[in-house]
Amino acid sequence: MIRYALKCSKDHGFDSWFQSAEAFDKLRLRGLVTCMVCGDKTIAKSLMAPSVRPARNVARNVALPEAPAKPVRPLSEPANQLETAIAAMRRQIEENSDYVGMSFAAEARRIHAGTAPERSIWGEARPDEARALIEDGVAVAPLPFIPARKTN
Repeated sequence: MIRYALKCSKDHGFDSWFQSAEAFDKLRLRGLVTCMVCGDKTIAKSLMAPSVRPARNVARNVALPEAPAKPVRPLSEPANQLETAIAAMRRQIEENSDYVGMSFAAEARRIHAGTAPERSIWGEARPDEARALIEDGVAVAPLPFIPARKTN
C-alpha cells in the first residue's frame, strides 16, 4: 500500500491510499480518483515527505537530553502507602489461596455447590462470568492487581 498526498485543480488537498503507483495511475486515468471536497477529477500528486522509520537495530548518534538529577526508584518498590497496602494484600492472597487462572468461575461454582473442597481461590473471570456468579449468590470480589504473568 502507498499513501499519496493529492491536490485537485481547484487547489483542495487530501490524501488517499492505493495498492501501488500503477494502481493510482490507472484509477486516475479512468476518472475514479476525485476530490473529496468538490468532486473534481483533475487530480495530481502533491509534494510529500516519505514516511520512513529507522531500522530497529541501527544505533543512533542522537544526543539525548540529560536526565534529571533526582534518584530513580525501582519499579518493584511501592511509590506510596496505597501501593504498599496493595502489595501486602497481594502477598497475603498469593500465600493463603490457590490460583486457578481462567477456570475461576467454574471452580468457584464447584466450591459453592460442594463438589470441590472448600478453600480460598483467586483467578480470572470475564465480566459476564463474574456477574453471573454474583447473581447466583457466589461471593466474589475483584482484586486490585493482575496475575504476575501478565505484567511486564
